[in-house]
Amino acid sequence: MKKYKTNHKYWMKIALFFAEIAFIQGEVPVGSLLIKSNKIIGFGWNNSIQKNDPTGHSEIITLRNSGKFLKNYRLLNSSLYVTLEPCIMCLGAILNSRIKNLIIGAKQKNSNNLLYKNDFILNSKKFKIKIIKNVLRKQCSTLLKHFFLNKRS
Repeated sequence: MKKYKTNHKYWMKIALFFAEIAFIQGEVPVGSLLIKSNKIIGFGWNNSIQKNDPTGHSEIITLRNSGKFLKNYRLLNSSLYVTLEPCIMCLGAILNSRIKNLIIGAKQKNSNNLLYKNDFILNSKKFKIKIIKNVLRKQCSTLLKHFFLNKRS
């Protein structure tokens, strides 16, 4: 199998594009994509408000689309790029999908270090997942700040 050099900033810029779509639609601007063998196999953005769906988070949509594409619920040897640290619901779905890498843009302000508190889960033999944080953090968090400033005014 051919080895690819991973450019996290490149992929996160694409995830930001999807987050901008959510922003335009009035959704919390979170975007994500899943890559495998240097190809996008799934993507998504938040649509909970538009669809009246509490599970309409970017990560869930991306995992669903990726599973359909691969015709498998296990998304082995793939990398998920997401512009905001996943919530507990999304983290559970990510772990169950068996992705290899989770690359995060911005940290959730109110998460109380969700990923750090769950390191024992993330690093267990069953759920070995590599986490890379703060990729294009400033761009990811700026988009979120603009969204919430607009909502409050």
